[in-house]
Parts: sequence; structure tokens; C-alpha cells
Amino acid sequence: MARESGKKRMTESGLPIEPVYGPDSLGDWDADEKLGEPGSYPFTRGVYPTMYTGRPWTMRQYAGFGTAVESNARYKQLIANGTMGLSVAFDLPTQMGHDSDAPIASGEVGKVGVAIDSIEDMRILFGGIPLDKVSTSMTINAPGALLLLLYQLVGEEQGVPAEKLTGTIQNDVLKEYIARGTYIFPPKPSLRLIADIFKYCKAEIPKWNTISISGYHMAEAGASPAQEIAFTLADGIEYVRTAVAAGMDVDDFAPRLSFFFVARTTILEEVAKFRAARRIWARVMKEEFGAKNPKSLMLRFHTQTAGVQLTAQQPEVNLVRVAVQGLGAVLGGTQSLHTNSFDEAIALPTDKSARLALRTQQVLAYETDVTYTVDPFAGSYVVESMTDEVEAAALELMRKVEDMGGAVSAIERGFQKSEIERSAYRIAQETDSGERVVVGVNRFQLDEEEPYEPLRVDPAIEAQQAERLAKLRAERDQDAVDAALAEMRAAAEGTDNVLYPMKKALAAKATVGEVCNTLREVWGAYVPTDAF
Repeated sequence: MARESGKKRMTESGLPIEPVYGPDSLGDWDADEKLGEPGSYPFTRGVYPTMYTGRPWTMRQYAGFGTAVESNARYKQLIANGTMGLSVAFDLPTQMGHDSDAPIASGEVGKVGVAIDSIEDMRILFGGIPLDKVSTSMTINAPGALLLLLYQLVGEEQGVPAEKLTGTIQNDVLKEYIARGTYIFPPKPSLRLIADIFKYCKAEIPKWNTISISGYHMAEAGASPAQEIAFTLADGIEYVRTAVAAGMDVDDFAPRLSFFFVARTTILEEVAKFRAARRIWARVMKEEFGAKNPKSLMLRFHTQTAGVQLTAQQPEVNLVRVAVQGLGAVLGGTQSLHTNSFDEAIALPTDKSARLALRTQQVLAYETDVTYTVDPFAGSYVVESMTDEVEAAALELMRKVEDMGGAVSAIERGFQKSEIERSAYRIAQETDSGERVVVGVNRFQLDEEEPYEPLRVDPAIEAQQAERLAKLRAERDQDAVDAALAEMRAAAEGTDNVLYPMKKALAAKATVGEVCNTLREVWGAYVPTDAF
């Protein structure tokens, strides 16, 4: 939300917003250098020449809760309602590489996503869903390799060859150290695992997007738009350097990189942010890494509307917020979009609220005229000026990261985390003082909130998953599991790609926790440092 500081209005990034913009706002401005044509370098105007005039963005609803059975039913409902791609939410134990019956998982099984312990859960999760026709995004990071391999195994059981599988694993562990906290291993072995995933997918699953470099979670933690793209692109640079250092040619993997950003209610700055991010990335890939393939220069991204801006007070107002945020993402040129459900600030979305969230995208795509022309804001004095300003602010932050030795070194010093925390503190102060208006929270409140019955996860799920695990361990070939885990351990201790023996272990019914624990024994577990 734009806020007023005295008489001067400021953007979310702390940049001034002028009451009137004109040609002088752009200064000495070269349109060819700054803009180009849609689908052409530096991709400010969008990564494809036709954008949505040929087809709309992918409507990819993020969902997953409880057991694989429940999540499978939700996916089938979303597909029936017109969802064009699935996006899987995993529960916290799965994200942290723990089995549902591990003591540390107690109380968290199935709560913020679906519980996946083994190939048997993955079979159920995608049962009756043709993996050669559906694109699937999985929000999984430290154990991203495991979930990708489980997906591949289920596809093979369906008769779908790996080269036909399409989708994305988030696989962005660096942002976990900065903002989210679901890390497992220290940065160096985590980066090694990501390089192994890049190599594996190039050889085995060529259409898969191997990483979704995420600024969304940084924004949810309080990052400004400039911080969001600066720290995200700095992480992207680190991943590219890691892959190149591992012997890969940049054009062999860069076309499969993708990004993930937030869309806030501040439409103008969000559009400027997306345009600036595309321009920065194109130049970095061309000038620093010498990429030749135009697809290596394209910053393709998924967007999710801003969950952090949703309120438990007067939750139906979130329908308006989500529509505005979704519009900003579309005007900014996103490739796929998840619109949050209005009740997510209270609990898991109900079937009805999830359907309304999807209908919001469908109204934007089919009832407005924003899909009739490519890049509707091109040439807008305010948007072009704000794009330049956000770009300059982001580049300055990226230079600071570089001066510290790159993203990993800056993470180890706590730089990004500290910067984001300062931004979050500023936002909290402005909200508490009333300078930042949040409708229904600090202005336009109701004397009494209307009752709302949220969706609840059955606490019996934890016991059910434990029973399934006990049965699986009793019935599987333990010698085959032990042999595969030993082979994976040897690969982790050496330089061989760990994904090939990891796939054998998962196919033999090794659990997510067993695989991750084996790697923990070799690589250790990450312990965060104090802030910068």
C-alpha cells in the first residue's frame, strides 16, 4: 500500500511518487535500450511477442492439505473448474525432510500442506490425474530432488515417459536461509544438490523447470519490491555460477530457470517491479554469463497474490484485494498466477473460497480487455519512471551483495535477512501508527466481526500416516532399501550425481525422512548465524 509521509507520497520501496508525470520524468531516456519490442531483449515489455493476445497466463492454483486422498480430491475439483496447472503445497515435515511419525513432526502433519512420506503417498496424490497432460508446480525446496523423483516414478507407472513431464520444483534453498527457514543442509552441499538436479533434468526430464527462484517469501517476510527482486536475482546469479562451475554450459540450463514473485495491492509499483526484474536479468545473463540462447535471457515467472496483505478481519474484503493484486500481476506480464482465497488469513481455504479465487482469474482473463493488447502500460510516464527507479534501487542492493562475495557470503553474514527485517519493522510501525491504512484493521473496522466457519484438518491424520508408514516398512524389501541408501551415501560423499541412487531408494520405498537423514549424516544440518 502506498503511504503518505508528511505531504510526500512514497512507494513500498521508499521511493517518491510524484503527483504528475510527464516526458521530463524520464530524463535522457532511450526507448530502444530500455524497452525493445515485446519478446525481444531486454524483455522489459514481456518475454513473448504476443503475451496474452494468443492465450492467457496459466491459472495455477496452489493447494494441498491433510492426506494425499484429500488433496487429490481438491486437485480434481480445481481441474474440473478450469485450473490449467496444479501447484502442490506440502506440509512442514515434508518440507523439512521428516517422516510423519518422526517426533519432530508431531502436531504439524497435514497442517499447511499435504503429507508425503513415500512413493505410496505420491501415487495417491496424483491418482487419476494424467501427468502427460497436466503441468505441476511443487513448492518444495531442500527435499526438492526427492519430490521430483517421486513424481517421475509415478509418471513412469502411468506410462508417461519422463521427457513428457512438465512442471516446476521450487528448489530455491538460498531464500530459505534468508526468509523462510525450511532448510536442511548447509549452503554448499545444498548448491551441489541443485547442480545435480540441473544435470539430471537436462538428461532425463528436459521439459522440467529445475528451479523457481523465489522472492515471494522474502516479500511475505517484509521485503520491499526493490529488495524482493534484488535478493531474488542475486540468488539466481549464485545458482548460475554454481552450475557453470560444475561444468555446465549456461545455455544448457538457463532456459529452464524460472522465478516466483508476489503481487501486492500497489499496482503501479508492482508492474514497474516486474518490468525492472526482466530487464536486469536479461542484461546479467548476456553481459556476465555470455548466454547466447534468447531463452536464457528471459525472466519467466509465476506470481502469487500477497497472502501477507490478507486480513482475518472482514475477510470478504480480501476478495477485492486479491482481484487488484491479480490485475497487477497480469499487467506486469506474469506467465502463471495463483490467486489466494479470501479466507486464507483464517484457515485452509474451503472448496467454495478456492473456486472463487480461480473465478477471479477467469474474470480477469475473459471479462476484461487486458488480454487484448501486449504490455498495456508501455510508454506510461509514471510506470517507465518507476521502473527505472526500482531498477536502480535493486541494482544498488545487488552491488552490496556482490561486494560481500555473492549471495551465499551475504547470507552467512545475515545481510539480506537484516535488510528485510528492517523493512518489516518499518511496515509494522506505519500500520500501528495508522500512517499505512489497512481496511478493516486500523480503519473502517466493524464493532463485531461476522462468524465464519473455516476448514479444519482432522488431527487423526498424524496417526493414520504413522500406521501407513509402519505397514510400508514391514512389507518392503529392506535389503533393497539399505543397498540403495548406501549407494546414495557413497555418491553424496563423492562427486557422482546423487539423484540416480536416490531414485532407486525411493522406488524401493525408502521414505522421505530416511533419504534426508542419510544425506544429513554426510552433509550435516544448517545452523543459522546471527543477523548482520
